[in-house]
Amino acid sequence: MARSSAYDDEFTEYVSARSAWLRQVAFLLCGDWHAADELLQVAVTRLYLNWSRVRAVENSDGYARTVLVNAYLAERRSSWVRRVIPFGGYEERPAADGDLDGVLDLRRALVSLPPRQRAVLVLRYYCDLSVEETAFTLRCSQGNVKSQTARGIDRLRRMLHPHAEEVSS
Repeated sequence: MARSSAYDDEFTEYVSARSAWLRQVAFLLCGDWHAADELLQVAVTRLYLNWSRVRAVENSDGYARTVLVNAYLAERRSSWVRRVIPFGGYEERPAADGDLDGVLDLRRALVSLPPRQRAVLVLRYYCDLSVEETAFTLRCSQGNVKSQTARGIDRLRRMLHPHAEEVSS
């Protein structure tokens, strides 16, 4: 199927406008800028191959986000993929409140979560999706989203504040 110049221009315009946001979502999912770039490349390729379908939907950002999350989860399920968790490989950017150590601690803790919990938390709190929208994106029940959210937050709290339970007891 031959692609028209207008088709390519429309796709290029969309990707140019949304790639920084998609890259940030990819980074939050995988915790490594290089892996995020690879994940973004997979997602952009899939978007291009399905661009006629993407441009027909009402929420192209939601479609792109779903493609990105599905690519991430599929990669995590692949047994042949070599997994390396980098230490200190984060691209440092100043946090809005100046708490860089806190941001880096949160990123490290987020990377250590199981893939589904991480995906749920990124979609709920970074992408600001509702429980219903997150369930739709991940193709799971709303109850699953709620339980994964609760477990993920609980695990993050225990990792970031390991002595909090001792003080409250």
